[in-house]
Amino acid sequence: MSQKTIQTNTGVHLWTEQSGEGEPVLLISGANASAFMWPGAFVQRVVDQGYRVVRYDHRDTGRSDRLDFQKTPYSVVDLCEDAIAVLDGLNIAKAHVVGMSLGGTIGQVLALDHPDRLLSLTVMMAAALDVDFGTNWMSALEGKAAPGDLPGPKPEVVRAFKAPLTERNAEIARRVEQWRILSSPRMPFDAEDYAAREAADIDHSGVIPAPFAHAMAQPIPLERGRELKASRVPTLVIQAADDPLNPPPHGRHIADLFANASLVEIDTLGHALPRSHFAEILSTLVTHWQKTRRDER
Repeated sequence: MSQKTIQTNTGVHLWTEQSGEGEPVLLISGANASAFMWPGAFVQRVVDQGYRVVRYDHRDTGRSDRLDFQKTPYSVVDLCEDAIAVLDGLNIAKAHVVGMSLGGTIGQVLALDHPDRLLSLTVMMAAALDVDFGTNWMSALEGKAAPGDLPGPKPEVVRAFKAPLTERNAEIARRVEQWRILSSPRMPFDAEDYAAREAADIDHSGVIPAPFAHAMAQPIPLERGRELKASRVPTLVIQAADDPLNPPPHGRHIADLFANASLVEIDTLGHALPRSHFAEILSTLVTHWQKTRRDER
């Protein structure tokens, strides 16, 4: 395992970690989440399958630069370019990209703007580029249905989100409760495991309150969704059956925007990465990666 801080073309420093050898896999975290959103135990399982795994801290998370958003505002496009800067900084020509939540949004943009850098794409628990997630979130806060044909986040889930705290144990407890809310109600919730993850994240970042700057980042124009039909990047969409933020059929909608994307729905999975589902998620990913390589021959 090695750590490296790379610098983007705009001077932002990003913390990266890479483990293992083999074809590169770039794991992209969700909004306001550091590299540690991808648990070390999950990363090790991917490494054990013979892959070189890279995870990194988005700007404004973990050990990457913390910016004054009012002075240096940025967009989700900038977060996408950060991902390319990570590949450049680690001398990786192409990688299997796996994005969860906002990371899945970033992955869709990479498939459009940097298809030559992707061996494959996996979009997990995300909204499509043509879905206005911000409006859906606000509608849920107000107890209204999301505009359009797709369901929005569950109102009770959105309302349960609380502001970050400055006391360590209280902040860990708040984060654990947030993961409980995001997890499938049909599976036991391992509070102890999530508490350990969040404690590790705080130790890693050196900051107790969770970041929130990504919520202010300018979103991707909705019109870009229609561009996905021309993408030729081998794409897999993973729909979590019990995702309370982007519930079915969001995954089906994303897959349909691509010309040849495949869709896998994982039962009893919410908007989280529980240890109980590591094996199924990994098997789904490896099957996709191996098929991608076979199809190239």
